[in-house]
Amino acid sequence: MGIPTVTAARILKGQLNGQSGEETQLEMDKFPFVSLAKTYNTNAQVPDSAGTATAYLCGVKANEGTVGVSAAAVRSQCNTTEGNEVTSILRWAKEAGKSVGIVTTTRVNHATPSASYAHSVDRDWYSDNEMPADALRDGCKDIARQLFENIPNIDVVMGGGRKYMFPKNTSDVEYPGVAKHSGTRKDGRNLVQEWTNKTKNKRGHYVWNKKQLLSLNPASVDYLLGLFEPADLMYNLERNPETDPSLTEMVEVAIKILKKNPNGFYLLVEGGRIDHGHHEGKAKQALHETVEMDRAIGQAHLMTSVHDTLTLVTADHSHVFNFGGYTVRGNTIFGLAPMLSDVDQMPFTSIIYGNGPGYKVINGGRENVSTVDYQANNYQAQAAVPLTMETHGGEDVAVFAKGPLAHLLHGVHEQNYIPHVMAYAACIGQNQDHCVRPSGAAVLRPVLSSTAALLTVARILC
Repeated sequence: MGIPTVTAARILKGQLNGQSGEETQLEMDKFPFVSLAKTYNTNAQVPDSAGTATAYLCGVKANEGTVGVSAAAVRSQCNTTEGNEVTSILRWAKEAGKSVGIVTTTRVNHATPSASYAHSVDRDWYSDNEMPADALRDGCKDIARQLFENIPNIDVVMGGGRKYMFPKNTSDVEYPGVAKHSGTRKDGRNLVQEWTNKTKNKRGHYVWNKKQLLSLNPASVDYLLGLFEPADLMYNLERNPETDPSLTEMVEVAIKILKKNPNGFYLLVEGGRIDHGHHEGKAKQALHETVEMDRAIGQAHLMTSVHDTLTLVTADHSHVFNFGGYTVRGNTIFGLAPMLSDVDQMPFTSIIYGNGPGYKVINGGRENVSTVDYQANNYQAQAAVPLTMETHGGEDVAVFAKGPLAHLLHGVHEQNYIPHVMAYAACIGQNQDHCVRPSGAAVLRPVLSSTAALLTVARILC
């Protein structure tokens, strides 16, 4: 969700409401403080989502492809894990007595959510099925397993990723007989059943569809595990509104459960499929995902108070996505520029990618976009360089902030500064000197009772 994505989504939001779009305000636009975050990984100028998630959740920059470990860990080398683990703002909040939650539109063991609870030198170790034999032999754990074992009693977990929780070849409850959706675990463990057994006397509930989710009474739920797809959730444009919850609906349920804790809560919310749309060159999918993320931000605003809740909205990185072409005011964001190219005399869309799958050569030249449906949901916008998957961008991303001590996010910061601001505001983690009463008594006086961190993030597929 780079700044071009934010701007384009703002226009789309307005146009969905019958306006020209440019004058529209996103919910994140209303936040009073804005800063920029430098996103590079310790070994990468243009980052991936694992290293960036580690930065803004754990407070240290990391190598690309690694989650919850410092830069001393080497990607895919299991024996570099031990001793290099770093902990996250989610763990700090849990240890301080707050309720904690994770809501994502990707797999719950994907790069961003996993950085909040896992320590893995390879972001792709979703289950033991994806791990090499030497890593298993050396004692490394897959990320799905770490979700349930590393931080006891994460209060709310919602997203996709069912297949990584069940024994290999176990049929999926929603897609029985579809081999690619079947369980993947080689160790024979049923992590969902283990979680259910552990929480059944603690008001714990497991759900896998929207009806089950919305039938719950949050007042009588203390632990919730919701896995709504075998892998990532459907794009919002393709989501079945009868069976699949939206990001906004998941956020509403999560906050209702978490806010019961008088000590407050921490919530990580990821609109992760914004990134997927861009990687596939499908700008319409990416921008509709961004608008849905903004709806979730609005829902969170209605359910929390700016006086006691710090809310941050940011991205882990950008993409090589942009729009231009001197379009007139109110031009559909998915429309054509008002002129032809003065080189090949053909039309072009305002939206364009620097690289990706939208690169096409027809009869030795650029495809004439007027011959295709360039406003289709899955249209792949033209790209300058042919790639199977579009890449991330390397520029800074915006950080929007509101609530107690939100002013600490201003100017240009390293990305790993972000969780330290949240911890400082909430009086959790290591730096608590400012929380001691003037009398000197060792009593914490938190600045705020709830920390809700809404972090829009993305991932890389390679």
